[in-house]
Amino acid sequence: MDKRILLPLAILPAFQAENIQAADQLVKRPNIILFMVDDMGWEDTSLPFWKEKTHYNEVYETPNMERLARQGVMFTQAYASSISSPSRCSLITGTNAARHRVTNWTLQKDKTTDRKDSLLAIPDWNYNGVSQVPGTSNTFVGTSFVQLLKNSGYHTIHCGKAHFGAIDTPGEDPHHWGFEVNIAGHAAGGLASYLGEENYGHTKDGKPTSLMSIPGLEKYWGTETFVTEALTQEAIKALDKAKKYNQPFYLYMSHYAIHIPLNKDMRFYEKYKKKGMTDHEAAYATLIEGMDKSLGDLMDWLEKNGEADNTIIIFMSDNGGLASTSEWRDGPLYTQNYPLHSGKGSLCEGGIREPMIVSWPGIAKPNTRCDKYLLIEDFYPTILEMAGVKDYKTVQPIDGISFVPLLTGTDDPSKGRSLFWNMPNNWGNDGPGINFNCAVRNGDWKLIYYYGTGKKELFNISDDIGEKNDLSTRHPEIVKRLSKELGDHLRKVDAQRPSFKATGKECPWPDEV
Repeated sequence: MDKRILLPLAILPAFQAENIQAADQLVKRPNIILFMVDDMGWEDTSLPFWKEKTHYNEVYETPNMERLARQGVMFTQAYASSISSPSRCSLITGTNAARHRVTNWTLQKDKTTDRKDSLLAIPDWNYNGVSQVPGTSNTFVGTSFVQLLKNSGYHTIHCGKAHFGAIDTPGEDPHHWGFEVNIAGHAAGGLASYLGEENYGHTKDGKPTSLMSIPGLEKYWGTETFVTEALTQEAIKALDKAKKYNQPFYLYMSHYAIHIPLNKDMRFYEKYKKKGMTDHEAAYATLIEGMDKSLGDLMDWLEKNGEADNTIIIFMSDNGGLASTSEWRDGPLYTQNYPLHSGKGSLCEGGIREPMIVSWPGIAKPNTRCDKYLLIEDFYPTILEMAGVKDYKTVQPIDGISFVPLLTGTDDPSKGRSLFWNMPNNWGNDGPGINFNCAVRNGDWKLIYYYGTGKKELFNISDDIGEKNDLSTRHPEIVKRLSKELGDHLRKVDAQRPSFKATGKECPWPDEV
């Protein structure tokens, strides 16, 4: 294989955006697939991301994640926000959630989604999401990396969940972000139904039964086609078309799986019931395996069409697995992401640490693991660097840092770096690390600060991945240092915080307690 065809243009001197066509004659720019799963926990796979195999690794079956890992790099400390909208808005704008202020999930224009709290008032956050243009209140404006890819010559395809902007705002439509093709993406962050028999949440005469009804898949209505399969088939049709265009493609394969409701994918359900799983857990397992089949189908398409050696695949989840409600998950609460603590909505590891794999033929060493940490906004500069897009201009500051050096083995951008989270909202569920808090990770240490009580928790993540031992009283000097760093960052990016209803005063920053 001639590895020269895989080098991104950023490595080559003297090429500017206007010379892309000429440059393509010298180097074939890589196709890029970002395969994003919704609400997938760190161990919701047969591929162990921990040093030990867990029960979940034994019962779930994800052979194509294993296949991808054999040809790529597993990232064992990849982070996102604890819920969907903040992560996806960080992805598309390259900014930290504390800066873009979309700190809870979005849906309807000019309406918050927060649960009411008796003691704390939620700040006026950006509940309308993000946009590339000004004009909508409570919206963060940023340049999309997809737009930059498109402008540089990429054919851009969106398939599945979007969740960038509220209904009737510019950001709700993936086309707004630079996607030339949009398959089933809209404002909602969930889905009414996975089932073709239920028309994915539409009546027989085509009326949506919910704001979560999935648009644009009418040809599968009334069939037994699970939505994960329908999206995959449509993505492959879009790739067949893209193959004819003689230009590199970017596919954002953004599944609604494995978000609730836990509809059973009957292709796999009986297998998991025979393993002794409950109805809920067996249904959850089928969502995982259906997602994995989709990954395998896309990898098969690449091999069949001669594109495998020139396609980068990035596998990621937008937040941790659901662990805070017995309505959908069985077993003791907050344990469903073992060995991690808590889950979706939480700043504990179970809510923010994600399964991530990157395959970059000829560049990234196959069948390896990377234990350096990174955050979801890092995807923005990374993907642009992979595509050879440089010297680009954005209207927003970019908080993300490219992790290409971790793939090439040339540098460690995580060294000395701190990661930041801010959740001044009341998501809706309760549990460890959930609601009205912020956090910082620096090296082995992680500090969580709770706005309403002033409580601080300190964990050594390398020694205590399950966050069982709060060391804040034993290491006051580390608490003080991290509190200052977190407070300084939140003020620097003009982050928000809740306020006390009784006095109207804002809660203290972490270094003010």
